[in-house]
Amino acid sequence: MKAVLLKDFGGVEQLELADVPTPVAGPGQVLVKIHAASVNPVDTKIRKNGRAIGADLPSILGCDMAGTVAALGEGVTGFSVGQAVYGCVGGVKGLQGTYAEYVAADARLLAPAPVGMSLHDAAALPLVTLTAWEALVDRARVRRGDKVLIHGGAGGVGHVAIQIAKAQGAHVTTSVSSDEKADLARSFGADEVVNYKTESVDAYVDRLTGGKGFDIVLDATGGSDIATSFAAARLNGQVVTIVAGYTADLSPMHGKGLSLHVVFMLLPMLYDHGYAIDRAHQGKVLAETAGKLRPLVDPTRFTLADVAAAHTRLEDGKALGKLVIDVV
Repeated sequence: MKAVLLKDFGGVEQLELADVPTPVAGPGQVLVKIHAASVNPVDTKIRKNGRAIGADLPSILGCDMAGTVAALGEGVTGFSVGQAVYGCVGGVKGLQGTYAEYVAADARLLAPAPVGMSLHDAAALPLVTLTAWEALVDRARVRRGDKVLIHGGAGGVGHVAIQIAKAQGAHVTTSVSSDEKADLARSFGADEVVNYKTESVDAYVDRLTGGKGFDIVLDATGGSDIATSFAAARLNGQVVTIVAGYTADLSPMHGKGLSLHVVFMLLPMLYDHGYAIDRAHQGKVLAETAGKLRPLVDPTRFTLADVAAAHTRLEDGKALGKLVIDVV
C-alpha cells in the first residue's frame, strides 16, 4: 500500500511517500480502507521531535481517519465488511498512523461514520470531538444552565466544544481574534463572542457575568496563557486545558479555589490503561455524537503526496478549520 513515512524527526522534508506492506487485521482489530485522514497539531509535534509518544522510525503519522471496513480480525463483532467507519486510531507508539491506504485499527476505537456526511468531512471529527467531550463532559461535567467560556471557538477543538456545550444546555461564550472567526463561532452556536484583542478578560467577565466569572473555562487554543482562564473563572469554578507543557503560576487557582483539568486524549491509545477514559469509551463517544456535530473543514484539498504541504499550512497558521488528506 501507499503510505507517508516519517524517516526522522525534524522538518517536513522527513515525510516521504513510499510503498509499505498492507497490514493484516489481528485479533480485536478491523482492517480499514482509508478514504480520508485529517492533520492535527499533535502530528506536527510528533514529526518535529516526538520521541516520547511517537512510534519507532520510520513511522506513519496521523491519528484520525474515515473509511470502509475491508476485513475483520478474530473476535470482532458489531462491524461488517464495506461499512463506513471513523475514529482516532493511531499515529503514536505501537499504533500505525492514518497517512496510509489501510490501517489495522483496534475495533474499540471505531464507530459507524455519520450518516449523510462525506468521509472527507467525517475524518475531521474524531480527535477534536474526543478532546472536547473529555474536557466538558467527562471532566468538567457541564450541565444545563452552566456559563461556559471557550477560548478559541473557531479552532479545531473549539468549534466542536461549542456544539457539545450547547447540546448539554450550557450558555456558551467564546473568545476569538477576528470578526471572521467571530462569525464562524456564532454559526456553530456560540451565544456570545468576544474579541480578546480588543476587550480585556476583566471587561468581558464584568459585562457577561456581572463580575462573577464563568462556571467552566476551556482553553482550546493550545497556547500557554492559562492565567487568562484563571482570571475568567468564578470562585470554585473549573478550568480545562488541552496543553500543559509549560510553566505557569498557579497561585490564582488557590485564591479562587479552582479545579484544573488537563486533557490528553491520546492516553488511551498510548497505554490502553482500562480506567475511566479508555479505548472503548472513545468508540462510544464517536457513536453517540455521530451526525450531531458539524466539522469546520479547510477548503484546501490534499492527497497523500501533499502531506508535507498540509503540515506547512497548519504550522504557518493558514488553516481555517481542520485540514483533511484525501486518500481515496
